[in-house]
Amino acid sequence: MNGTMAGAVGQSNRQRVVWLSLLATPLLFPIALPGMASVVGAFCVLIAFGLFSGKPLPLPAWLAKRELNERFKRMLERMISRVTGVIALWGRPRMLRLSDKPARFVNGMMLCVAGLSMMAPVPIITFDNVLPALAIVLISWGLRLRDGLMLLAGYVVTLAAAASVVLLWWGGTVAISELLSRTGLTLGH
Repeated sequence: MNGTMAGAVGQSNRQRVVWLSLLATPLLFPIALPGMASVVGAFCVLIAFGLFSGKPLPLPAWLAKRELNERFKRMLERMISRVTGVIALWGRPRMLRLSDKPARFVNGMMLCVAGLSMMAPVPIITFDNVLPALAIVLISWGLRLRDGLMLLAGYVVTLAAAASVVLLWWGGTVAISELLSRTGLTLGH
């Protein structure tokens, strides 16, 4: 890990998915971290497009050149060692076809959907990022460890996350329409 963000994040998709999972991990808990979901979602989409193309997309120059201080690097190294120790208990190479090159498009698509689900603003609900974060963590570690079972679980959670965002928006629209109709107002008429 050198002194820049580009050096820390790495130049390969396999390195970057570890960082993506680390960024998504705090969002597994239903707490509000303003702006965090958008950052994680955008990084997730960046990595997804790297998977689609078969080579990682470069970080934006302003982010890539950002210097990391020693304290921050030590904290990251401790966090990585703790998380990898826990993940190593469950993950292992299996069902390798799901992490091979032919599956790259599906993995990229699922990461993209999970990232977009995380970026979609859902007003008032504080737990709306838990499912997309779980999907990102599962897919990221599934790719890193070549664990097809983790990838399958990530696919299922991604679909649930996308469905929950759609249902929350639909439910919110219905609730607002009902509230407005009870007060004598209407939407779009």
